[in-house]
Amino acid sequence: MPTINDMMEVADLFRVEQIEVVQEACVAVRNRNSTCRRCMDACAWDALSLEDGRLVVDGGACVNCGACVAVCPMGCLSAVDPSLSAVRSATLAAARAAGGVACIACARKAARHEADPELFCEVPCLAQVGEELLLRVAADGVQDIMLVDGGCATCKYGQVNSLIDEAVETAVCLLEAVETAEVPAIVTRSSEFPPELANTFRRDVRGADRRGLMAQTGSYLRTVAGNVAQKTIEEKLSPQTPRPKKNLKLKEKVPAAQNMRLLDDMLTLGASCVVKRGEADAASGVDMTPRADAVLGTDMTPGVEGRAQVPHASNSDATVLDTRHFGTVRIDESICSGCGLCVLACPTEALKYAEYDEPADPGRRYLEFQAADCTQCQLCRDVCLRRCLTVSSQVPVEELFDFEPTLIEIPRPMERMNILNKYRHT
Repeated sequence: MPTINDMMEVADLFRVEQIEVVQEACVAVRNRNSTCRRCMDACAWDALSLEDGRLVVDGGACVNCGACVAVCPMGCLSAVDPSLSAVRSATLAAARAAGGVACIACARKAARHEADPELFCEVPCLAQVGEELLLRVAADGVQDIMLVDGGCATCKYGQVNSLIDEAVETAVCLLEAVETAEVPAIVTRSSEFPPELANTFRRDVRGADRRGLMAQTGSYLRTVAGNVAQKTIEEKLSPQTPRPKKNLKLKEKVPAAQNMRLLDDMLTLGASCVVKRGEADAASGVDMTPRADAVLGTDMTPGVEGRAQVPHASNSDATVLDTRHFGTVRIDESICSGCGLCVLACPTEALKYAEYDEPADPGRRYLEFQAADCTQCQLCRDVCLRRCLTVSSQVPVEELFDFEPTLIEIPRPMERMNILNKYRHT
């Protein structure tokens, strides 16, 4: 007769991980001095923890809300079921069926059958819907995006309600940087489906539910079978050999892929705005053919040579973005010792030594900072011995889309200066 331990081992075989982790990209794994715990703070069920220098996801405690995925500054967490690409495809398909309205609803709201399931995309929780997904859908040409919840105040997963609002606010802030009156992109949140998505065919809904259930069951069984086979093979090949840990080096850099995707979507939206504006002017009889730089997403107004400027609204608030993705680094040069720990620790090379620019003073040097590569991971601030470095969430739009990095002047370390002076005298 099987014991309880045997039953627990069998249950572990059928446990499907909902969150994938790229250990090399996690700043808390890369450097023990990191104070970043955003994913753990966002998880209300304590499913995430740091163990032996690795970020571990407890599959038994995880409820697949996706809140940790949306708040991770490095994008090292990703949802498995549904994935970002799957949600994007389903949202676009629903938008086409609904006549242009992209609606994303949580599973609790979808279970009430108040809307046609063909006209909206269902996700386990709206906390999984981050700024990256919203901007991708907008860049695909959708102008009306709506998030519908089932009443977070009474939901057992309602602790992530504030994170959903933060994602919507950040997405709106990013869209406002490229938004014009001719091409509006609207993101809203509601507790009710729009009237045009109302369900009028209950029988079709039940049929869709059955088909969806069978499809999900088949996918789940295939995943379980794969997990069981993989674990069996591992036990047969190396029954007593622990899995080797990868030695992460401090100098290994990770590209800010999530930031780059956001910028690409903003440039796409900006180019669309300029093209649409040129078409409207042409229709009115004004010769305003979009130039080549419009295709690249640059502004029609004159600017600094070599600088890409995204079309944005005329209000002054749109010239400065306040988001949780991009950041601005400031260093108090009167306190800085020039040790360079911030450069070594920066995981995305948003901070690095200037290779070509040198100040006139030989006792000074330049750092290059690129706002587009900064993820606000705060690791540079955490390793700063003099506490002279600050990271801000407010980023000027011109600095964000400037191909030329910002130069930050800092002193050279005194030890290196002494060696240099000694070499010069000899």
